[in-house]
Amino acid sequence: MTYTTTLRALRGGLAATAALLAFCAAAPAHAAPEPAGDWLLVTVTPSGAATGAPDGTLLRCDPPRGHSRADRACAELQAADGDIGRIPPQDAVCPMIHAPVTAQARGQWKGRPVEYTETFPNSCVMATRTGSVFALDASGA
Repeated sequence: MTYTTTLRALRGGLAATAALLAFCAAAPAHAAPEPAGDWLLVTVTPSGAATGAPDGTLLRCDPPRGHSRADRACAELQAADGDIGRIPPQDAVCPMIHAPVTAQARGQWKGRPVEYTETFPNSCVMATRTGSVFALDASGA
């Protein structure tokens, strides 16, 4: 008798749990609101097996903030109309060291979505081709 009662309680509990899980799965997820104005979530990820986590920040340009070189990065983006690929490359001599990095940006510029992903041979080449947008160091130099 005890066995039958316990089994019924267990079945009822499982049915209730399944119903709760189904309800929670059907509920819509609420995404965080996006920032207003021009903004980019920028990340730099080193490639390779022994690398750490990506480095990233939220660059906001109304007014410039959230980034060690926000003023300069926003000015470069303004001149390129928000298109990172149109930032003029800088003259520099980069070492021929194979240390790939992937630069990613997602956000909006003048109400238009921005999606950018590019893998560069090393961080020097990335800096010469993307200006200050992915310069995430704390020095600000």
